[in-house]
This record gives sequence, structure tokens and C-alpha cells, in this order.
Amino acid sequence: MPADNAPRVHLETLGCRLNEAELEGWARDFRRRGCRIAAGDEPADLLVVNTCAVTAEAVRKSRKLLRRLKRAHPGARLVVSGCAASLTDADLGDARIDLVVDNADKDRLVEIAADTLALPLGTGPDPDAADALFARGRQRAFVKVQDGCRYQCTFCITTIARGAERSRPLAEIVAETNAVAAAGVQEIVLTGVQLGGYGRDAGSTAAPNLAGLIAAVLRDTDIPRIRLGSVEPWDLPEDFWQLFSDPRLMPHLHLPLQSGADTVLQRMARRCRTDAFARLVADARSAIPDFQVSTDVIVGFPGETRGEWRQTMDFVAATGFSHLHIFPYSPRAGTRAAAMAEQVPEAVKRERARALHEVGAVLKTAALSALAGHTLPVLLEGDNLDAAGPYAAGFTPGYLPVRLRGAPADAVGRIVPARLLRCTDDAAALEARLDTAASATMPPDPGAATRPAQ
Repeated sequence: MPADNAPRVHLETLGCRLNEAELEGWARDFRRRGCRIAAGDEPADLLVVNTCAVTAEAVRKSRKLLRRLKRAHPGARLVVSGCAASLTDADLGDARIDLVVDNADKDRLVEIAADTLALPLGTGPDPDAADALFARGRQRAFVKVQDGCRYQCTFCITTIARGAERSRPLAEIVAETNAVAAAGVQEIVLTGVQLGGYGRDAGSTAAPNLAGLIAAVLRDTDIPRIRLGSVEPWDLPEDFWQLFSDPRLMPHLHLPLQSGADTVLQRMARRCRTDAFARLVADARSAIPDFQVSTDVIVGFPGETRGEWRQTMDFVAATGFSHLHIFPYSPRAGTRAAAMAEQVPEAVKRERARALHEVGAVLKTAALSALAGHTLPVLLEGDNLDAAGPYAAGFTPGYLPVRLRGAPADAVGRIVPARLLRCTDDAAALEARLDTAASATMPPDPGAATRPAQ
């Protein structure tokens, strides 16, 4: 453990799961340099923020976060990285930033910060692979497998901010997964900017494709649950669905749709049309029981007509997604879409987003209700409280939220059999109780002996 007087580092991130994976890596590196990861409102000596720039709103939230952290920790040094920090036109405000680390150098952020700011960092004991994760109240580990993207969707600033595709060696991914599993982590999420492009970059020492990566993690690790981050619908390798025959690979996929109108998809330079998307979802549901699909939809893309918008509403409703991430279109300087004619008025975007949120709520309620009466293994990730009382929050294998009432005191971080009862009154999750009869037949919890007390 770090000394009581060790430098205290406060870490924050916005945006995607890849940002979270990078933050976890920085936390481990800071621990190796003798630092202590500050939790919650604990005073900090160093602030490190991984920003987001996927929309103008994300940049605004990044600025707001930087200002808030500097107010809360006025004497702390501030290091900023991420997509908003890597774009030359991004305005990060007046938060008195001490160091900006470009995305291209973020894997060396701790080293760069120590040298540039002359930080009093030393060498600490090799940290437990998950101690910083648990200290931040997280139970699921995000494992970065690649970065960058070769495609040029007309709305996307990420290609500019993240650069070319770069895959991580397979041996490193397996080693990290084994390390967090040995430390008591029950679930990992394999994540990247273009996950389906894993191993495709020239000269990579990684596995040949995403299927090879998943097969190796299933074969060479004992992690109980494996999830995938967002995967573009045109990037799934052959025989992909067969991998889900291993129950450790969770039956959920986030497939970005972006629009349900082929004419809009063409203007976006997307490589998948609605008929191919629908076949993909049908194939998944046919091959894998209770498979759940979530998606992204951009509202009000330039030139989007009322008819195109209706096509999106109809396609989303017919597909039956378990969850929608809805983004009103945000012009990003440097992208082709920002210069397109017929930009949709903000009021129209807001109204279309509101209508789509209503559709999403109906679809989510249907997905939740379909599981009522089932018993499923749920990873409990934290304690919470609502009007009905305390509960442990978790997710089903298909990544549907659960509120488990009457959970044991040591339940957080464990996979337990949950009897799913009904939707909550706010239709946000499934009410559940512990299925004690099923507990006797569940396989032993492989992390119970190593997981720290909560």
C-alpha cells in the first residue's frame, strides 16, 4: 500500500468506455510510482482528466468538469488528456491547466507528467491489478485492445482525435485479464475505438481479428464474464455468433445504427444499410437465446427530412433495441457533415430526440418485462437507495439493469442468482430478489477468496 503521505491523485473521465480503460491504466501506473488514488471528495495533489469531444456538449461538459475540479482542489496540479484536449480548436476554458497530454502520448501520461511537472513520484510496490478499480467503486474492468479508426464517417471527430488504428498485442490483453481476474474482478469489457478492426493494422503483433482475440481470452483466462464494447455492424468476423456458445461471453452487443433511413446513412458514409443491419440482429437472436442489442441514433443529421425521420422511428421500433443512446447531431469542425447544407434547426432536433426517447422507453420496458419470472446470474456492482428502500444494483448477462432487494452485506462484487420479478415503478430496471434455491446449483464464485471487503 502507498504511504500515508504519498501524493494523492484524483482521476476523472468523460465519454466512452475506452476512456475508462485508459483511466484504469493510469491508476495502476500512478500506484506503481508510489501514489495513492484519491476517492470521492478526498483532497488531491494531482488531478488527471480524460476528456471527450464526440459532441459539442461533451466538450462543454469537459470544461465544466475541469472548472469544478479546480474549485474543489485549488492547490492541485491539473493534467488533461483525451479527445477534447487533442483537438486544436477545442476550447477547454480557464481552468489553469498545468499539462496537456495528446492522445498519441496518453499511454505514457504518468511518465510525461512526472518529468514535465517535476512531480515527487517514487516507486511503490507493484499494485494489485484491481485495487485502484475497487477504490473507485468499480467492479467491472475495461480492457483496451485497440485505438484509432480507419473509417471516415462524415459526422465523426474521433478519427481526427484518435488517429490511425493501433492494436494491442494479444499477450498483453490476456495478461491484464488474468491479473484482474486473480484480483477478484468478475467481468471485463473489451473496448476500443474500432473494436472490429482489432489486429487489422499492418505489422500488428496481435491476433488476426476480433474473433481470434475473443477466442484467446476465453481459452487462456478464467475471467467469469466477458463483454464487448461497441462494434460497428460491418466489422463482425465470420462465424462470430458461434463464440457466444461459451456462456462466459455475455449475450449483448452494442451495434451503432445512427439512422434508420438509408439515404441518411449514405450521407453519413456509413458502411451498413438497414436491411443488412436487420439481418444481423435477426441472426444474433436466432443463434443466441435472450440476446440483447443496444444502439446509437443521431437525431437531426444535416438534411434529415420528416420522412427520413419517420423511417428511423419505424426501424427502431421494429428492431426492438434494449437501450438507445440518442445524440442530437452536433457539428464538429473538421468533419464533412459540419459543412453540409440544410442543417436541422435545434428545436427540431430537440423534438425528434424527445419522441425517440419515448420510443426507447417503451422498448426498454418490453425488454425488461420479457425477463420477469426468470432467474439469471447478476453481477452486483454497488449499493443504492430509492423510494422503495436500499438495493444492490447490477446487470443481467444481457446488460439489463437490476435492483436486488435484501442482498447480503457482502454481495457487491459477486455474481448471484437473481429472481427477476417485474419492472420498477419508473421502468428503469428489474426488481429482483436473491434466488436461494438457485444458489446451491450455481458454480462457485472464483473471485471470492481474493476480492477485498467492500
